Amino acid sequence: MKSIFDTVSYNCSKLVTETYSTSFSLATKMLSSSIRADIYNIYGFVRFADEIVDTFHDYEKTALFNKFESDLEDALQQKISLNPILNSFQHTYHKYQIPHHLVASFMKSMRMDLVKNVYRSDEEYKEYIYGSADVVGLMCLKVFVKGDESKYEELKESAMALGSAFQKVNFLRDLKADFEDLNRTYFPNTNLTELDEDSKTKIVNEIKADFELGYSGIENLPNEAKFGVYTAYKYYYKLLQKLQNTPPLEIKNARIRVPNYQKFGLLAKSYVNYKLQLV
Repeated sequence: MKSIFDTVSYNCSKLVTETYSTSFSLATKMLSSSIRADIYNIYGFVRFADEIVDTFHDYEKTALFNKFESDLEDALQQKISLNPILNSFQHTYHKYQIPHHLVASFMKSMRMDLVKNVYRSDEEYKEYIYGSADVVGLMCLKVFVKGDESKYEELKESAMALGSAFQKVNFLRDLKADFEDLNRTYFPNTNLTELDEDSKTKIVNEIKADFELGYSGIENLPNEAKFGVYTAYKYYYKLLQKLQNTPPLEIKNARIRVPNYQKFGLLAKSYVNYKLQLV
């Protein structure tokens, strides 16, 4: 039965989420069960594409990415794929009528990671962020509003800002790995070999502005999504605060984390704020 294969596919996407990101997985568990699986499906898709360009160093990345992209398009057209991650994603894609241009923009940014190491202008940087982060926020928003187009348009800008904030926090946290292992520099007009407090402060303030706009949208999300997204917001903002209080040299030499006990503390506090309708 096809339903059994689909269940296996959804479970694969859930497993990918739980294995690759404990923090995102924790936040996703706080979503309503009616939309949780679809967020797993989106995360599984974007994570696999990202893994190809970021970690498969002993393989021909371009060939693997081309095959993945071809299989993706087949899945979207045929509404089935023997790749369980793509099979689960195409289900969510069609269920919520996710615009194809969002998927295309995401894949374009991932392909840029195969060939581009330095983003020298604000225009290049914004294009990459839009495709790698903003559109992922928009895909998730499509699920959160369950086809309500007016609500989608109302929250579109804040969803993009929140996606940008999450991505930029990851960039700052992963500075060492991106620069040393992948030879990548995402932040334009910033010499990461000589990262100082002023440069770091400029980046942090940029991210804070994204968070501010993103938070305004969280307040207006449907109840099924609000607590889960708020949990993710609290985690990433806490990580940004840790980065803000970490000397630039330490950021360049170590990966800053939020310990598990603090994650669960944030979850508890987020739940109280949510129940008291402070969000």
